[in-house]
Amino acid sequence: MELKDKVAVVTGGASGLGEAVVREFVAAGASVAIFDRDKTHGAALAQELGGRVNFHRVDVTEEASVTAALEAAAEPVGLHICVNCAGVANPGKILDRQGNALPLSDYEAVIRINLIGTFNVMSKAAAWMSRNDKIDGEERGVIINTSSGAAYEGQIGQCAYASSKNGVIGLNLPAARELQRHGIRVNAIAPGLFLTPMAQSLGDEVVEAISQTIESPRRLGRPDEFAHCCRFIVENAYLNGETVRLDAATRLTAK
Repeated sequence: MELKDKVAVVTGGASGLGEAVVREFVAAGASVAIFDRDKTHGAALAQELGGRVNFHRVDVTEEASVTAALEAAAEPVGLHICVNCAGVANPGKILDRQGNALPLSDYEAVIRINLIGTFNVMSKAAAWMSRNDKIDGEERGVIINTSSGAAYEGQIGQCAYASSKNGVIGLNLPAARELQRHGIRVNAIAPGLFLTPMAQSLGDEVVEAISQTIESPRRLGRPDEFAHCCRFIVENAYLNGETVRLDAATRLTAK
């Protein structure tokens, strides 16, 4: 599917990897709806990029919020692409230093945003895509979900995050199989360590130390490289039901 003249939704699109996807898609000729809770950065990005970008303040865990935003984004020409980047890391050990168990609410909060939020937007976006005419007689829509290298090698303190991102991988194949009759492809990207605003806030020395743990190239990934991978997935109609590890061959250690 070509991006030109298509309509895309990007959750978490106000910053980081999501912002890079928004910029990539707009440059390729798509119209993009940014779904994010950060009104300040989201609205500023939409204003910067012009008339083909709109911002919608959305909580991906709330059905009414997502339903209303999708209706506004998809009318009147429909929805073709959905990229789910919204997520949180929120580290927390199963037992703290005093032997106290992690509050269930802390675990649940990560699962609710990263996994349930992804499914919430994915399912409702798929309903809109199913109404499209098929492009080249094959597809009506493309969904890209964001997993993580932690889904494979979760580190200490990442039980909630790793299990939520492993759940995103688990969505891929059954969703791709189910939605094929509607002409909708479903894939995921499992990024490694990327130079997002969160990573930059750690400081140059910490970023350099992290970079030395990466295989090749020995640097943090650039958000535009993630965005380029999203574009490749959209444009390659034969890629379906897969998780792409975008991590410079890096495998995470225990800590």
